[in-house]
Amino acid sequence: MRVTFLGTGSAMPTGERFQTGIVVQEAEHTLLIDCGSGVLHRLQQSGIGYESIASVLLTHHHLDHVADLLPLMKARWLAGEETFEIVGPQGTKAMVDGLLEVHEYMQGKLEVQVREVVPGDFDVAGFDVSAYETRHSLPCLAYRFDDRFAYSGDSEAFPGLVNFADECAILVHDCSFPDDVDVSNHPTPEKLGRALEGSDIGRVYLTHLYPHTDGRHEEMLESISSRYDGDVRFAEDLQTVSIK
Repeated sequence: MRVTFLGTGSAMPTGERFQTGIVVQEAEHTLLIDCGSGVLHRLQQSGIGYESIASVLLTHHHLDHVADLLPLMKARWLAGEETFEIVGPQGTKAMVDGLLEVHEYMQGKLEVQVREVVPGDFDVAGFDVSAYETRHSLPCLAYRFDDRFAYSGDSEAFPGLVNFADECAILVHDCSFPDDVDVSNHPTPEKLGRALEGSDIGRVYLTHLYPHTDGRHEEMLESISSRYDGDVRFAEDLQTVSIK
């Protein structure tokens, strides 16, 4: 399995970090998780290409996770692709219908299949996936791919979510702000370290980084390590991680 970070930023992107997007690949299977602003360009820069993305799995419907959804659909249509699958939490069909109502010239250009999922097991794009509800300001799902890869989506850090990802080779977790920012719906390093304490995860990658974290990575890692002694790193745009 290969995991490629397309966007590791947030609703306030930096020049180095675009909004959220992660590609999971294994054999002939390719799946995009979330599709924030800049993801379409990152697909080309990564060499994966938008033509290979026939399925998108959404964690939730905030703009920084769906802004490039329609641009991706249009690019696929112009490239001669005919189908597109969108899977996400409840409300995904209403969101897609609303987007197509605003941009009505895109109606009928692709055969779009929309599927809504709830916490539990399902399959998408050839992958077996488990979903878990996170703690965010909108309904949001975390996803786990067997014992290899888990992604928190947007969420506060809490033991239930860490237990959901326990024994995974890789956990990608929201860590939006440093400790001195008073925030809800996202974790700070101290809160994430506290939630991770005692877990058995191969490596944790931090993502969904606001500009507030720039220049403060060292202190954020130190804050996490005061409670959790595992391997924690910052994800970077266009970084690929192989999971055996």
